[in-house]
Amino acid sequence: QQQRMIEELTKLNQRHLETLSAEDERLQARIANYELAFRMQTEIPDVIDCDTESEQTLKMYGVDEPDTDAFGRQCLLARRLVENGVRFVQIFSGGWDSHDYLKQGHTSRIKSVDKPMAGLIRDLKQRGLLEDTLVVWTGEFGRTPDNNKRGGVYSLGRGHNNKAMTMLLAGGGVKPGVVGATDDLGASASECVHPIRDVHVTMLHLLGLDDNKLTYLHAGRHKQLSQFGGEVIQDVIT
Repeated sequence: QQQRMIEELTKLNQRHLETLSAEDERLQARIANYELAFRMQTEIPDVIDCDTESEQTLKMYGVDEPDTDAFGRQCLLARRLVENGVRFVQIFSGGWDSHDYLKQGHTSRIKSVDKPMAGLIRDLKQRGLLEDTLVVWTGEFGRTPDNNKRGGVYSLGRGHNNKAMTMLLAGGGVKPGVVGATDDLGASASECVHPIRDVHVTMLHLLGLDDNKLTYLHAGRHKQLSQFGGEVIQDVIT
């Protein structure tokens, strides 16, 4: 029924398109969007069906294991989406905001992501997908090295830290190794210090995009995704 509706809408849109100027591409873009949305709906059930995966693959991601099942399925689904031509995939692991109960909270969270993360990178590499895929694991900030203070009382947790954070990049064009370091306390970045916009510019570069040329018009001004521009972190690139 939905397919028939899309087909009838396409006929009406095509009829209307014939009355428009050849330079007006908006309706043609809308028709293409309708068709893309329908194709996605019809193809996605097979893409997200993990029952076809081997037992070895499921084990590699930690699927059906208590600590890793939820995030493992996300990582496996991410690989299947990439394998089927999806160009951007985002997955999420929550529960890291440990202002208190740090030991219990972070211990369980680390267990939940460690095996699936390694499994995803290994699986992408085995299938010849890793060299054309940029994998980025990151949060939005780091954590302080000292106990957190909430309401005037110290708790066994960590506060937000905008002076140092850690992220992992793998795959397309990324050099193996460690870039940068913190001070002895882990409180501030001390080597190869870069603002986050440099990371954004580096990611764009790895995707074949020039931050200086990739602009969008907003409020009468051409703006960059990095806001103020940045530099490619050469130590990251092969």
